[in-house]
Amino acid sequence: MQSQDVAQRPLPTPPAGPVVDVAQAEAALVEHYPRLVRLAYLVLPPGLGRGRRVMTAHALTQRALPRGRMPAPVIPAQHAGPRSGATDGPGEGRHGDPGYALVRLQVVRTALEAGLPLRRRAWPKRSQLPPLLPQVWGLRLFPRSGGADELALDQRLSALSGPGRAAYVLRGLERLPDGDVRKVLTAAGVSDADAALREADQVPARYALLDSTEFDPCSLQARPTDLMRRRQHLKAALAGGAALLVCGALLALPGGGWGPDGAAAPVYAQNPAAEAALDPGRLTKAAPTAWRTSARTDFSVWPARGELTGDRALLRRALAVWARPGQTVKVSATPGTQTGGPAGPPQLLYAGAVDNTRVVILYDGLRIVRYAEPEDGTQGAALDFARVDGAAKAEASALVLGRADGNVRYLTAPWVRKAAERDLVEPGSGAMPLTLTRGVTSPLASAALRTGPCTSWNVLQLTDNTGTRLLTDLGELVPARLTAGRPGSARDASGARALREWAPYACSLGAVRGAGVRAVNAWEFAEQPLPDATGSAAWMCTRAETWRGDGALVLAQFHTPGGKYGAVAAKAQDVPACGARDPHVLAGVLWKSGGGTWYLLAAGSRDTASVRATGGITGAAQGHLLAVRAERGAQAQLKGTLQDGRKVDGLH
Repeated sequence: MQSQDVAQRPLPTPPAGPVVDVAQAEAALVEHYPRLVRLAYLVLPPGLGRGRRVMTAHALTQRALPRGRMPAPVIPAQHAGPRSGATDGPGEGRHGDPGYALVRLQVVRTALEAGLPLRRRAWPKRSQLPPLLPQVWGLRLFPRSGGADELALDQRLSALSGPGRAAYVLRGLERLPDGDVRKVLTAAGVSDADAALREADQVPARYALLDSTEFDPCSLQARPTDLMRRRQHLKAALAGGAALLVCGALLALPGGGWGPDGAAAPVYAQNPAAEAALDPGRLTKAAPTAWRTSARTDFSVWPARGELTGDRALLRRALAVWARPGQTVKVSATPGTQTGGPAGPPQLLYAGAVDNTRVVILYDGLRIVRYAEPEDGTQGAALDFARVDGAAKAEASALVLGRADGNVRYLTAPWVRKAAERDLVEPGSGAMPLTLTRGVTSPLASAALRTGPCTSWNVLQLTDNTGTRLLTDLGELVPARLTAGRPGSARDASGARALREWAPYACSLGAVRGAGVRAVNAWEFAEQPLPDATGSAAWMCTRAETWRGDGALVLAQFHTPGGKYGAVAAKAQDVPACGARDPHVLAGVLWKSGGGTWYLLAAGSRDTASVRATGGITGAAQGHLLAVRAERGAQAQLKGTLQDGRKVDGLH
């Protein structure tokens, strides 16, 4: 392919004719600005990149306005009316308009000059340099993407020389005949316009695609620039000044502690709504007695408690770190919980000192956020998020204030009257009272922090005017509620029977640590006589529901008489079984009798009419229980039929 060069010489003097003044040229430029910018974008070399092509196209078009009166070119402005879908409306305004012809010629000329290579010992032309105006800081702008046809055309045009692209675009976008194209190119400084026309012939004449948004530099998408590189350049440029500011700030702080925004990252933007959300003076606080009269019984009626609720500096640091956590901040969130900043001023629930740590707890209507920093001002701030949308009175009874030395402290709801610690593994051991000081409990052992074998599982027992409930620490901000009973009619696991039912399965709660669990229900769905007549085994189904809705974990557990702990027989995730939507379950286990005989024991909920085993073990029984001899290691598939005729599969 023969490359075409643009001669770097002054614009030829056209024959005498009409004269275009600045006002006429400006009117044409403003009226047809989108088309002129598109023309410049298409002629510019693709090697500039889409972002720079956009800015250069706008710059060249804006600089096309002459400084004074100029002779009008003899080339027509447009050969005919526009196609359907043209860029800037009816074509009569361009046809025969000498002002439009003049600015178009200048756009083509400077766009061709922008594609010329820089030469040694020669000053570059203004169009060859990055544009000074317009400028956009911090964003990359580029046209919207088109389809495969537009991409193919752009690739074919990129293979042409600048004059070849200009010839194709003048033919297709401006619909000029070859004679007028030759005149425009010659007037723009192209030394061999005929060669440019021949080169343009190599690209299929798909001129309608030139009106696509792929080539429209006035309809743009925005994306951020290289944020890491921008930050590095900014740091390098301001290193000296930043060092002086930091040193001055540290000298001004008492004891060299936290700055105004603590461990927060730098401010990204001065947005009024964002600034309002970070103003400690705009934090909302519920009235101390709001919970007594409000129809709501959730976190929104908790009063602000703690001895540091008036510490504006602490509250500002907490809000700033929430909005912009720095690199030294340890951020954690329960699954399905967003970690973005507050949409507006949040509600303050607590601000105080807990075990050598300053703690702030905030609520934005959907999430609980806990900010913690060391009292000595050293680095190590932490930010924890927990989702609590839809919390009712039972789930809004307590929050974790802090954990230390294997213990946990809770902040309880204002309606809680008494708090106690109970070992769920030992239902008969009784509850040990905890001290409540302005809603804060004394420390109790946390099962979530324990390592090694599980021999106990301590839970929090709370009493209010509606009853007693149990909550357990699962390593998150909001403790999980424990219930017992058939799904759909479960009750708080605080009665003697519920405690006995939970005892063998308490240690199985460790399987749902850190899973965003809202509540765990235990349901004894069957009792099965053992084949060797040594007693009856209990079948228990535990279901852990999450705050986000999905991810529920179902465990079918088997407990033989005399055993302290239950054994997990089957488990499943994201299934409706054992829940309020489907209060049915079927599970089986291989069990070895005292005489050494192996059995398949299976049980379904009490509304199961029949159970059948297939595969490595075969057998069937009427009712909800099945016991058949089996070989060690054998596997079977369980199927059940409910009393209403529906089928149910065994948990795996």
